[in-house]
Amino acid sequence: MKRIIAVALFVLFFSQLSSAQSYNTGIGLRGGVYSGVTFKQFISSYDAFEIVGAFHYRGLFLAAMYQRHANAFDVPGLNWLYGGGVHIGFYDGRYHPVWEVAGNRTQLGVSGIVGLEYKIDEIPISIGIDLIPAIDIFESTRLWMGGGIAVRYVF
Repeated sequence: MKRIIAVALFVLFFSQLSSAQSYNTGIGLRGGVYSGVTFKQFISSYDAFEIVGAFHYRGLFLAAMYQRHANAFDVPGLNWLYGGGVHIGFYDGRYHPVWEVAGNRTQLGVSGIVGLEYKIDEIPISIGIDLIPAIDIFESTRLWMGGGIAVRYVF
């Protein structure tokens, strides 16, 4: 058992060393459960913040997430990403499945994220796919799952 733990820690440590991201900033579009714009800024070779502004159930949805990146499958430019953050949504209740009654509503919650991102080496574009489990805490409490695809111009 000790040998398995030691090998797992060794692999995790060295996989983190070899997984630097090849860009600093990305701006693009996101499609999926909520569709809109995405901005990602790396703060180190492995850590980034992403901000998403999107339309969701005819309302405005904003999310801010911290993400950690690590090389995936030993493929250059392909990275796992995982992390979490917060989200807020502003809705007319008649268009949202929780309320279905007219009136301005605000939802606040926490989100996780797990996904893959590929930086195309020849051109300044990255393509990502992710799953976002989330829980709304305020104005109603519910668990939901989002996901989508993002295409970013990177520099």
